[in-house]
Amino acid sequence: MEGNRFEGSIPPSLGNCQSLLILNLSSNQLSGTIPKEVVGLSSLSISLSMSNNSLTGSLPSEVGELVNLSELDVSGNNLSGEIPITLGSCTSLVSLHLEGNAFEGNIPETLTKLRGVEEIDVSRNHLSGKIPEFLGKFRALKQLNLSYNDFESALPEEGIFSNASGVSVHGNNKLCGGIPELLLPVCSNKKPHSSQGLLSPKVVIPGSYLELAKSTNGFSLDNLIGSGSFGSVYRGVLSSNGMVVAVKVLNLNQEGASKSFIDECKALRSIRHRNLLKIITACSSIDNQGNEFKSLVSEFMENGSLDQWLHPRDDEQSQSKRLSLIQRLNVAIDVASALDYLHHNCETCIVHCDLKPSNVLLDEDMVAHVGDFGLARFLLEASNNPTKTQTMSVGLKGSVGYIPPEYGMGGQVSVLGDVYSYGILLLEMFTGKRPTDDMFKDGLSIHQFTAMACPDHVMDIVESSLLLETDDENDEDDKYGNRIEKRPVAGYKDPGPVKAKRLEECLDSLMQIGLSCSATSPRDRMSMDVVVNKMNAIRDSYLNLRRRRRRRRRSKSTR
Repeated sequence: MEGNRFEGSIPPSLGNCQSLLILNLSSNQLSGTIPKEVVGLSSLSISLSMSNNSLTGSLPSEVGELVNLSELDVSGNNLSGEIPITLGSCTSLVSLHLEGNAFEGNIPETLTKLRGVEEIDVSRNHLSGKIPEFLGKFRALKQLNLSYNDFESALPEEGIFSNASGVSVHGNNKLCGGIPELLLPVCSNKKPHSSQGLLSPKVVIPGSYLELAKSTNGFSLDNLIGSGSFGSVYRGVLSSNGMVVAVKVLNLNQEGASKSFIDECKALRSIRHRNLLKIITACSSIDNQGNEFKSLVSEFMENGSLDQWLHPRDDEQSQSKRLSLIQRLNVAIDVASALDYLHHNCETCIVHCDLKPSNVLLDEDMVAHVGDFGLARFLLEASNNPTKTQTMSVGLKGSVGYIPPEYGMGGQVSVLGDVYSYGILLLEMFTGKRPTDDMFKDGLSIHQFTAMACPDHVMDIVESSLLLETDDENDEDDKYGNRIEKRPVAGYKDPGPVKAKRLEECLDSLMQIGLSCSATSPRDRMSMDVVVNKMNAIRDSYLNLRRRRRRRRRSKSTR
C-alpha cells in the first residue's frame, strides 16, 4: 500500500492478518503511533516498512517478536524515545533502517545479537554515547550510517570501521580517532606527568567538503545547473557510491545566506514527504582556503525545474519539452500535496514562503518535488494558533509575482500566503504566462487576466500546446496517467465537439481553483487540503471520461 495518500492512524486490526509475510505502508500520510499489534505480527518474515510517514511515539517493544524478519524500515517519521532493547531478538535482520527520526539515548548492547545484519542506518536522530565496538565485529555488515547524531569519544577501527566507503559518521562533532581516511580529529589525551597538558587536536579539512569538491570537479562551471539569491547548485557524483546529487553551495557573502542555511536545515530536519525534495546531508565546514563553507546535498532531479518546462529556451533541445494536460495536472497535485503536508500534517506547521516554478523540481518519472526552504517559517501549533499565522511581520519575503498582497502591506506570515503563491503557479501552468510577463501592467495581473476570460473564453487564454492534444484511440496511458502516443501527430487535429467541451470544462475548473487560491483577500482563499481533493477529483473525472470514450470507440470497431 506504499506511495498513496492514506492518512490517519494505522489500524491495530492489521495485527489479525496472521499470514502476512510483507507489510509496506511507506510513503503515505499516516500519523499517530505504531500499534503494538502490527509491529509484533510474528508472521512477518520478509519486510515491514512504514517509512516516510508522520508516525509519532516510540517503537513498541513488541518489535522483538519479529524474530524471522529480514527487513525493518521505519525511517523518515517522527518516532522518539530510545531504541527498544527487544530489537536484539530480531536475529534474522539483514537490513535495519531507523534514520530520520528523533530516537535518543545509546545504541543498546542487545543489538550485539544481530550478527547477520548487512546494513544499519540510524542517521539523523538524537542518539548519543559511545559507538559500540561490537558493530565492528559484525562480519556481514556492509553499510553503517551513524551520521548526524551526538555520538562521542573514540571511533572503533575494527571491521566495518576500517572501510571508509562503508561507514558514515558525518555530523558527530564529539567523535575522534578512527582510520585516517575518515579525517576525524585526533583524540585528546591527558599526560599526567607532562607539562604539555591537553594535546591539541589535529587540524584537518573536514572530509565532507573534500568529497563535495571532488564530486563536482572543483565546483566547475560545467557542473553548474542553477543559481539563486543565496548560492549556486552543482551536479555532482559521489565517489563513495556513485550517487548523482545536487550540491547547493551557499554564497556566505550574501546578507542573510547563513540564516537561510540554518532555517532550511531546521525545516528539513523533521519533514518527510514524497513530494518534498529529499536532502541527503548538510555540510558546515571550511574549504581548502580556510574559508567558511556551507552546503546542502539533495537528490538530483533528472528533469530539472518546472520553470524550464513551462518556459523553455529557444534552442532546439528545449523545444522538445512540452507538458501535456495530464502531466500538468499531476505536477499541480504533487505540489498541492506537498503544501498540504507542510500546512496540516507536520508536527509544527511550516510555511514555505517562496513557492514558484524554479523551486518545483521533477524527477525521472516527472513526479514533482518542492525544494528550497531557505525562507520557510515555522508557525505555532494550530491548537494555540487557529489561524496559523506568525506573530511577526514578514515584510517582502518571497519572489516578485508570487508574493501575496498582504505581505507587501506588512501582513503576517500564514499558510494562506502559500495558497496565494500556489494559485499564481496554477494559473501560470495552464496559461503559459509568467505573472511578471510584460503584458501585465497598468493594473492588469495574471489573476485579472484569467478572471476576465472565465468561464466563456477560457480556451482563448490557455497555453497553446494544450489545444494540440489529441485523444486517438491507439494512444495509451502510462502508470502515471500520462498519454503515450503510439504514432506521431503532425499539426493541429480538430478534437471534435465532445473532446473540446470536456477539455474546456476541465481547464475552467482548474482556472477557478487558481483564481480562488490567488484571491486578494486571504479569507477568500481555499485551504490546501480542499485544493488537493478538488484537484484529484478534476483529474479523475477527466481520465475516466477519456477512458470511457476510448472503450466505446474500440467496442464499435469490433462490431
